[in-house]
Amino acid sequence: ADFLAKIERQEIYPQLGTVIKLSKSMDAAFGQVLAGKGDKPYSITRRQDQKTVSRSTSHKGQKNIYTYKGLAPEVRGRSMEPLIVQLQAAPEKELSKHDGEEFIYVLSGRVLLEIGEDHFELEPGDSAYYLSTIPHWIAAKEEKATILAVIYDK
Repeated sequence: ADFLAKIERQEIYPQLGTVIKLSKSMDAAFGQVLAGKGDKPYSITRRQDQKTVSRSTSHKGQKNIYTYKGLAPEVRGRSMEPLIVQLQAAPEKELSKHDGEEFIYVLSGRVLLEIGEDHFELEPGDSAYYLSTIPHWIAAKEEKATILAVIYDK
């Protein structure tokens, strides 16, 4: 209850996996929780109109690790969520595990990615596709990196 209250007061910003779990428990579409309820069958999002959707902090709420920008918030009934994610270096590893699938494409910087027992270092132009049900972790190798992420919520 305390954790949920801190989220509501915007004192902490949960990891994406936590947002997905919360959306399922509230019987709300994942994208709705992240970017609001869409009312169109398509979305054109101009660069200047991209809005920061949420930030995710480390478990203890001490360090901002991700900043999300939704790329299709207006589409109703969507089952995938395209995002531009600004990654920071993470002081500690917090594995995420949730329903769905993820695709990431590195736009800038170097990215550390763990999927299960496997470890990867990705560079601009590299991509990864994985089942979100496998414990995973992602962070910038150095100070920051930017990725395109598409999350499919089954």
